[in-house]
Amino acid sequence: MEATIAQAAWGRVFRAAMAAIAGCFARRETRATAAEMITGLLTEVDTRNCWTLAEALGHPGPHRQQHLLSRARFDHDQAREEIARLVVRELAGQEAVLVADETGDAKSSADCVGAGRQYSGAIKGVGLCQVAVHLAAVTESVRVVIDRTLYLPRDWAADEERREAAGVPEGIMFATKLQQTAAMVKNALELGARARWFTGDDVYSGRELRREIREFGLGYAVGVSHTYTVTDGAGRRWKARQMINKVLPHQWMRMQTGHGTKGTREYDWAWLDVRADDTPDGHEDDGTSVLVARRHRYTGEISFFRCWSTEDVTLAQLVEVICRRWRIEEIFQLGKTFTGLDEGQVTCWNSWMRWSLFSLVASAVLALTAAATTTASPAGPAHLVPLTCPELVRFLRAFVLTPPVRDAKHILHWMAWRRRHQAIARACHQRRHALQDQP
Repeated sequence: MEATIAQAAWGRVFRAAMAAIAGCFARRETRATAAEMITGLLTEVDTRNCWTLAEALGHPGPHRQQHLLSRARFDHDQAREEIARLVVRELAGQEAVLVADETGDAKSSADCVGAGRQYSGAIKGVGLCQVAVHLAAVTESVRVVIDRTLYLPRDWAADEERREAAGVPEGIMFATKLQQTAAMVKNALELGARARWFTGDDVYSGRELRREIREFGLGYAVGVSHTYTVTDGAGRRWKARQMINKVLPHQWMRMQTGHGTKGTREYDWAWLDVRADDTPDGHEDDGTSVLVARRHRYTGEISFFRCWSTEDVTLAQLVEVICRRWRIEEIFQLGKTFTGLDEGQVTCWNSWMRWSLFSLVASAVLALTAAATTTASPAGPAHLVPLTCPELVRFLRAFVLTPPVRDAKHILHWMAWRRRHQAIARACHQRRHALQDQP
């Protein structure tokens, strides 16, 4: 029963996604190639790029995919908005929390659009990488990315030669991650996203972003460091780690924050009133402004969150919002494992925008299909967890998606194609190095 429902839900959601972006293509052949690429990202291949997808789909070469990513007439910005509208329609009636976070992709050349030495948690430090800021809508049952933007470091954005080589549009200028996030939140709300809250880690705790979030009519719960300064009701300034010393032992409350493979996750929580420092011009200084602390049950490690709400709110409600931020990490893991989020091997602006869009579409269709299957399916056995996206991918690979082409003639053709291409590339590199070595 569940398998039949999942198959029907996948067909409905995938057709709706392709119908939503159909008007963004100038030619139907390009649209068909895009549909092939989205489903190809979910097939079982070792790595995902134009070469491996073309081979898996049975094409004689990667030219069709490369044309789609780089030169085809396709309004990828409009397609992104149409997919966001589809997600909003599918989430109708559900209150979402907007979650911002970034992820990186290690690169070997600074010529890749946006690549530079910068920090990324994905590579666990500072290195040569691309960094993209994502905005996700997280409800009680669904978590899906609805927007993303590539961060251009200041030196990259100011380098006209590199911009021209990578095809960066003239209108794209340097913007901080906080400015990019504010623009994405504004766009999501204009597209109809139903949300009351915004959340993110300490990267997104800047005062200007918090002020803009309040202008949008949202509350927020953002992480802050232990050295972050807050002002109490008497006007005295404290570091977060000092402020929390005012909490008496009996005022800490233990609450569940989710379920893991080892059982229920529980932390100790406390909150204190603080003065708001981000009231927008023309707005009254009302609402609820608090500093929330989360303490690990065993290690005693404390994390801090600055929160503001348009109305009275309970600690349990703030904890629910804070916990939803962690869901975006699961979205990144899903994208990198099953939809090639960090495997595109693209170097130019259009190629990056389109590869990341197709990965976003594949992830969104998966998330919406899993949610629709869980909602429509009768209650399953108590010993089974609800259908997850990884299990849905395995089901689709087995029963719905076209399996990769594996016949001997096709494999031998691609072996020869790769070796010929690599030989040409090696000869070109050797000639370039020889020219550079000349006096």
